[in-house]
Amino acid sequence: MRFSWKTVLSRRRMSFAGLMLAALPIAVSAQSTTETGTAINKNEITFTSWTGPYMRSQMLGFVRPYESEANTRVNVARYNGGIDEIRDQVESANVIWDVVDLTQADSLRACKEGLLEDLSDINLPDGKDGSAASDDFVEGALNECGVGVIVWATAFAYSNPDFQENPPTSIADFFDVDTYPGARAIRDDPTVIMEWALMADGVPREDVYPTLETPEGVERAFKKMETIRAGLQLWQAGREPVRMLNAGEVAMSMIWATTGMTASMEEGADFTVIMDGRVVEVDLFGIPKGSRFKEEAMDFIRYASSTEALAEMVSYLPNGPTRKSSLALLSDESLNQIPNGPAYEDKIHILSDAGWWAENHSRLEEKFDIWMSAGARQGPAGTVR
Repeated sequence: MRFSWKTVLSRRRMSFAGLMLAALPIAVSAQSTTETGTAINKNEITFTSWTGPYMRSQMLGFVRPYESEANTRVNVARYNGGIDEIRDQVESANVIWDVVDLTQADSLRACKEGLLEDLSDINLPDGKDGSAASDDFVEGALNECGVGVIVWATAFAYSNPDFQENPPTSIADFFDVDTYPGARAIRDDPTVIMEWALMADGVPREDVYPTLETPEGVERAFKKMETIRAGLQLWQAGREPVRMLNAGEVAMSMIWATTGMTASMEEGADFTVIMDGRVVEVDLFGIPKGSRFKEEAMDFIRYASSTEALAEMVSYLPNGPTRKSSLALLSDESLNQIPNGPAYEDKIHILSDAGWWAENHSRLEEKFDIWMSAGARQGPAGTVR
């Protein structure tokens, strides 16, 4: 949703004073005991998410408010996506994360591998408008092991000085180096760029994934991608394309829509985000299998995925809420920025098929790496989204 570095995390040990308090009758109800006799504070969970502005929006949107209302301490850890760390924790019977923010593809993969708790029977609150939770969440935001957090998208941006006249407007323009010359930058991953290549080559949205199922379709995507190979740069983390565009290193770049929209309003920014052709995805909450605090984690998810909490989070960073009822609580400014807002309904987009990518990512990643090894330059990694 992505990344190669590992974050080594450990749970804070209780202080001597805390252990002494654990022995008092008044505190026993808030604690449990491990097989070794170590007291565990049940009014404390660990929530793991992406760092940077996104984490800040979650801290202010629902983490701090939940701590106040539920009298529960939420320790917040960060990671760079993927399911390797969850797998390591589950397989070693050392689960230290209680709730994790996962991309849809990672959620499905981890669920299929048995790395997440079953959330199919979680009792989620109805929407503020009275709609049932099952109807209120957008497509893809509920699965057997996950509950939706945000709707986000990958779009592209162009450098304003490079195209002061006749600027690009469509995803086809991203591949048109004759009309729009200059270096391109994409994320170091086959997702999105392969969908873009086929759409830019005239494949209807509904036929993109069936086309990629075939060797001919994959070849067609790479052939289209060849048009941007000259000067092509790669990025791995969300702020890097912002730096590339502002520094004039590339004329156009793939960019996470929310990151781009926010950064384009910063002082000194000189690029424009285009939402045509955007690939829309969702993030979901998940609970690693074996969490000692499953009930507490579920309570946190119920709160954090409510209509009000999701709308509050979006007010700090314009990702889309996964509940439709949250839209009515957003300001006009937020509605004009979020990838699932009414401002971009007339722009072509495609919903990423996370299930399809979960099955086919390894196959296409290998082909993508072989294609890239032919000579693309890789840019340095920046901060995460």
